[in-house]
Amino acid sequence: MARIKIDYDKCTGCRLCELICSLQHIENTFNPKRSRIGVFIEGDTFFPVIAGPYTDAECTAKTSVSIGGKEYDSCVLCRASCPAKPIFKEPDTGIPLKCDFCGQPPDPQCVKVCLSGALTFVE
Repeated sequence: MARIKIDYDKCTGCRLCELICSLQHIENTFNPKRSRIGVFIEGDTFFPVIAGPYTDAECTAKTSVSIGGKEYDSCVLCRASCPAKPIFKEPDTGIPLKCDFCGQPPDPQCVKVCLSGALTFVE
């Protein structure tokens, strides 16, 4: 199964992935709220998160995740579009967004512009 692999240790927070995703899905317009990838900041660490499936229920098993010896709220890394998070929803309609790997065959533009190598496309 194809997926985009994320190496959080390599992300520099440049947000080029958000830019290209927005431009890929809305011609000649940059709007990070319409991007299917978001880069979130927790302390001094950047977390690219790719939009996943929609769920109409809020998670009840909130935990923390240890990355590089630091603890983070797992909600930051969650890909789901849910009632608890306003991200990964079309701003005008509220329709959930999901990564489509930039079409068929998959050609994720966010991976192509990731200069740090934090994003890689794997089969």
